[in-house]
Parts: sequence; C-alpha cells; structure tokens
Amino acid sequence: MFQWLARRLISLMGNVYVWLDKKIQYTDEETGTVLGLEIDDDLRVNSRYELCQRVEETFGLEKETFWYLPSTQKIRFSVQKARELMDE
Repeated sequence: MFQWLARRLISLMGNVYVWLDKKIQYTDEETGTVLGLEIDDDLRVNSRYELCQRVEETFGLEKETFWYLPSTQKIRFSVQKARELMDE
C-alpha cells in the first residue's frame, strides 16, 4: 500500500513540477552552462517536453516514452547511455 501511495504522490508532484516549470522564464545564465557544460543555443530555448523529444529521437525511442518516465528513471537511462558512449 505504501508503494502505491508513494508512486501516486511522486506522479502528482511531477505533474505540478512540469506545470510550474512551464511558467518559469529561465535566464541565459541558468540555461547557458550546466555544471560547467556549455549548452548549445538551440537546446537553451527548448522546453522540458522538447528536450525529452530530443532524447527520444537521438536514441531511437518511441514517442513520449522518455517524457513519461519518472525522473529517477530518466536519470538512470541517461547515466547508462553516457557510460555506454564513454566505453566506445
């Protein structure tokens, strides 16, 4: 029962986060560099949804599969892909 409730709360909080994120106008300082990584101009202006679409296109995923993943799963997928790319 706890697992079910925890997952529902995370989902609700995620939806609230996405809604709030759409309302924020990020500054160039916030989007230009992330953890020391210079971000390309086209990615700086993409919405959260558009960035997820980029991931789906880049890695050949079905439409909206990455978008609907819980945040931790997105991070897990990204870390695994980064690991694989570094091994090449």
